[in-house]
Amino acid sequence: MKKLLVVIAIVAAAAACGGGSAASSTGGGSSNSGTTGGNPAMGAPVPQPGGAGGSTDQVNPVPNVVPAVQGPQVIRQAQLTISVQSGLFDSKLSDLRTLVEQEQGFIAGTDAQSNPVTNDTIRTGVITFMVPAAKFDETIDLLSKMGKVKNEHISGNDVSAQYVDLQARLANQLAQRDAMLALLKRARSISDIIAVQTQIGQITGQIEQLKGQIQYIDHNTTYSTVTVNLQEAGAPLQVQKQDSWGFATALGDGAHNFVTTINYVVTGLGAIGPILVLLGLGFLLWRRSGRPGWPVAKRA
Repeated sequence: MKKLLVVIAIVAAAAACGGGSAASSTGGGSSNSGTTGGNPAMGAPVPQPGGAGGSTDQVNPVPNVVPAVQGPQVIRQAQLTISVQSGLFDSKLSDLRTLVEQEQGFIAGTDAQSNPVTNDTIRTGVITFMVPAAKFDETIDLLSKMGKVKNEHISGNDVSAQYVDLQARLANQLAQRDAMLALLKRARSISDIIAVQTQIGQITGQIEQLKGQIQYIDHNTTYSTVTVNLQEAGAPLQVQKQDSWGFATALGDGAHNFVTTINYVVTGLGAIGPILVLLGLGFLLWRRSGRPGWPVAKRA
C-alpha cells in the first residue's frame, strides 16, 4: 500500500496550501497535466467526489467554487452618551427597550447604577443591544431624539476580503476532505486506514474553525452593536439650601470640631493610659517601702 500512502501525502500537501490553492485551482488540477490518462505508479484512477463526466483520472480535489459576496461585509458599532431630564430616567429606559424591540433587535446587556443618597433612585445606566444592520442608521436617529446627545462614536470595519478568503479556504478544505474520503474506500491495510483517517480528522478540525469564523462575521455584519450610556441630568438632591446668615454652618462646624477634639483626647489617653497606671503603682510601692528620709506621719 505504499502507492496509497504516496497519494495520501499528495492530498495532505494540497490541503496544507490553504486558501492559496483554492484561488488557483480552477482547471481541475491543470498543474498535473502530465498525469492525465492514468499514472501506473498511482494505481487505479480515483473518482472525484461530485465530479461530472468523470473524464479526469487524477487524485486532485474538485475545483473550488467560492460563493459570491453580496455587497461589502462591514461590521458597524456605535457608542452614544445621552443625557435625559431629571426624573425621566426610568421612562427613557423603558422607551429605549421598546425602541430595540420595534427595530427587531435584542438587548445584550444592561448595567444600571443607583445613588444611595437619593433614596436608591437610578441615575445612570449602560445598555448594550444589537439591531439589524439595515436599521442601524434609523436606530441612531431615533436615539438622538430621546435626549441630549453628549457623545457619539460610530465605527465600521470592512471585512469583505477576510470573508472571501475564509470562504475560499473552506471550499478547498471541503474538497480535500471529499478526496480523502474517496481514498479511504480504497484503503485495505490498517496502517493505510489510520493514515487516511488522521488526515480526515485534521481537515475536519480546520473546516470547523473556518465555519466558526465565517459565522462570526455573518452575525456581526447582519447585526450591528449599539452601546448607550444613559445619564439623568439635574439631580434635585444635589441642590443644597442656602444659609445666608451662616448660623447653621457655624453650628455644624463647631459640633464637628468638638467631636474631633474629644476623639483626639480619647485616642491620647488610650495611648498613655498604661504608662500612667505603671507610674501610679510604682509611686504606691515606693511610699510603702519606708524609704529613708521620707517624712512618716507620727502616730498618736
